[in-house]
Amino acid sequence: MNKFLELRQLIEDYLKEAKLLQVATARDNQPWACTVYFAFDEKLNLYWISKLSRRHSEEIRNNEKVAGTVVLPHTPGDKVRGIQFQGIAKELMDKDEATAGMKYYAERYGMKPERVKAILDGSDGHVCYKITPNIYVLFDEVNFPDDPRQEYHL
Repeated sequence: MNKFLELRQLIEDYLKEAKLLQVATARDNQPWACTVYFAFDEKLNLYWISKLSRRHSEEIRNNEKVAGTVVLPHTPGDKVRGIQFQGIAKELMDKDEATAGMKYYAERYGMKPERVKAILDGSDGHVCYKITPNIYVLFDEVNFPDDPRQEYHL
């Protein structure tokens, strides 16, 4: 397997194992970070739901550039593995895009169809967001002990 495909597979496997990501936004040159449950698709886009009134939601409306991390729990002394990313985030206002994003999220967390419908029709108070990453950085001392920082550009 070539390195590009190996990196992609390692990132996908890692995202399958993880459930939480931290997303960083900014306003007036002041960063902010929050933690959300997420899902992802075959193109490694990331999806989550949140209320429009949350600080990160407000900041994404004004600045679509985000960065973030996905880290699985480990204890001191373990070989470190983690993912950082940067990309473009947006609220999925288009019904078809929102439906597609919610499909991944609902399947991953066993969300009831009634809740999905409520999110999509706006009666739940949550909306679906998508991050389209332009780079993933896999820091992986397990699979790349001599050079753990590996970049995967999309």
